[in-house]
Amino acid sequence: MVNIKPNYAFIDSQNINLGVRSLGWTLDFRKLRLYLKNKFNVDQAFLFIGMVPNNQGLYTDLQKSGFILVFKPTVRYFENGKETFKGNVDAELVLHAAAVQYKNYDKAIIMSGDGDFACLAEYLSEKDKLLHIFIPNAHYSKLLKQYSRYIVRMDLLRHSLESKPIKKTSIGGRSKP
Repeated sequence: MVNIKPNYAFIDSQNINLGVRSLGWTLDFRKLRLYLKNKFNVDQAFLFIGMVPNNQGLYTDLQKSGFILVFKPTVRYFENGKETFKGNVDAELVLHAAAVQYKNYDKAIIMSGDGDFACLAEYLSEKDKLLHIFIPNAHYSKLLKQYSRYIVRMDLLRHSLESKPIKKTSIGGRSKP
């Protein structure tokens, strides 16, 4: 009997989140997780995310949606008078995909339009372990252009992945079906 390994996803949460928001919509991470599982047999979805104080509710929701969170410490700074946090997850994502989890999956999905992942795309492609590179929109690094056959544009999946506001009715505040 052949033991077929599942596929894994490695997600740069900041790049994906900001990329779709720049187009005026919000990603529903629960829908994304189901999409990855149902469409691409993704058994494990690793979400690389910066650890920000007071975001525990978000982290809990993401875990309940089926993501495995890999936290990166953040640096706090102020930009235009607004508190901002920066957590660069690139090294952790590459390490997990190319070493830590490498033997556990058949094919990998990288989710980021960041050119810093071109070396990972090259490595996985050469090893026949790259399934797709999901990018948030049409604007992605030129360093990933040579992997265009692997590219999946999330903006073209908006109807399947967008977070929709819950519509309230006047009857008991329940949402409409």
